[in-house]
Amino acid sequence: MNWKMQVFTLVGVMILGGVLNWTITENQKLTSENKSLKSELSAQVAITADYEKRINSLHELDTKHTTELTNAKAEIDKLRIDVSNGTKRLRVKAECPKPEANTSEGGSYESSARLSKAAEQDYWRLREMMTENEKQTLYLQDYIRTECLK
Repeated sequence: MNWKMQVFTLVGVMILGGVLNWTITENQKLTSENKSLKSELSAQVAITADYEKRINSLHELDTKHTTELTNAKAEIDKLRIDVSNGTKRLRVKAECPKPEANTSEGGSYESSARLSKAAEQDYWRLREMMTENEKQTLYLQDYIRTECLK
């Protein structure tokens, strides 16, 4: 073998060694990046699972309170219908002035006190608003317990 061939072979081996060294270094770098990305992915999967759990919890909370509010409104509507049908009475503690000695009206003051239609509608609306406010407050308290006080 002549010396040119030996030099050529030596240069080729050195080049192949350099390429091999570069390949090994790149492989190690990519392996390190891969491990880092896997750990980031695992962390992101855990965060996503926690978010899904919290979203489902909030959905259940919302469903529960929406159902309670709907049921309360239905009960008020049923009471309203019962009062208007005469099945139930809306009682109001009221004092009516006693009539003077004039008895010509023949007992017109002997019936119980009744609300006017407008006052009765206001009563029902106020009752609905009180129920809505109560249910909304309970919902917000549950939301705070579920989301903020963890």
